[in-house]
Amino acid sequence: MYESYFNNKLTNALVYYVFLLLLLLISPFLFFCELVTILRSCFQPIENMSGKVVLITGASSGLGELIAYEYAKKGACLVIVAIKEPESRLEQVTDKAREFGSPDVIFMFADVSKVNECRMFVDETIRHFGRLDHLVCNAGIGSLYSINIGVTKFTPVMDINFWGSIYPTYFAIPHLIRTNGKIVVNASCGGVLHPPKGGFYNASKAALISFYESLRFEVSPRVTITILTLGFIETNMITPKYSTSGVGVSLRKGFGTIHPTMGAESCAIAIVDGVCKGATSITEPRFIKALFLIKFLFPGLHRFHMNIFSLGFSKELKGTYEN
Repeated sequence: MYESYFNNKLTNALVYYVFLLLLLLISPFLFFCELVTILRSCFQPIENMSGKVVLITGASSGLGELIAYEYAKKGACLVIVAIKEPESRLEQVTDKAREFGSPDVIFMFADVSKVNECRMFVDETIRHFGRLDHLVCNAGIGSLYSINIGVTKFTPVMDINFWGSIYPTYFAIPHLIRTNGKIVVNASCGGVLHPPKGGFYNASKAALISFYESLRFEVSPRVTITILTLGFIETNMITPKYSTSGVGVSLRKGFGTIHPTMGAESCAIAIVDGVCKGATSITEPRFIKALFLIKFLFPGLHRFHMNIFSLGFSKELKGTYEN
């Protein structure tokens, strides 16, 4: 019925611009609705986490560590997971989480890119606590892509960032259904905005967004999914030291010198509070949402912004690094 409209270049473009005009006309109403939603969230009841069980991957440092502390302050029991490395601080995080108020904390070393190890730490969680209420898929790595580096060097990015969330989710879902639990997935704004040099990192995060948006229809309302699309957060991941610890392009200075960043502790507080209020998406810093709008409505302006970012970014690059 509508084929003739879309087969003709003029009418096909006209449909697009009519829809765009309508969207701009109703944007004040949409803005008002967003404002009402934000105000309502301020008065939304917060889930009582006392005695509930939270499993967090990638919890030995950075955002995962701070999220663990915020849950601990709310009285949750914790299972914290990270890969075993010489510099791992998982035991120290365990002790500190107890000091913050968690009644019981256990830690496990595991590689989230390995399916059997993910099954192991989910099963151990159920064996120890008998339940699971929140699964926080935070484990991830970042690397700056360059066409001068062999593409096979970046395989771990997809293995850890994508499958490292999918595997524990698969094993956790039956237990989360029983408790009307929640899944929190750290997907990054890179999966939407596609900043330069992000290649495989952006692709892995975009895959997470796509997968979990689709999964919502299968598990909702029994399980709530919260997708995090975070900007640059002040963690070790945006530092020059981190950029030289694996494969990819290394930095002279941290990302904070070329782009606005948010404090990691403030971000962790916003995440845990939002999750406990039932948020299905959380974007921090909040101005990133405006960039999403620009990306989809005005792609030319988005490319201009990314070109400016790329110019400043290129000045901070040292070169390539392969382990």
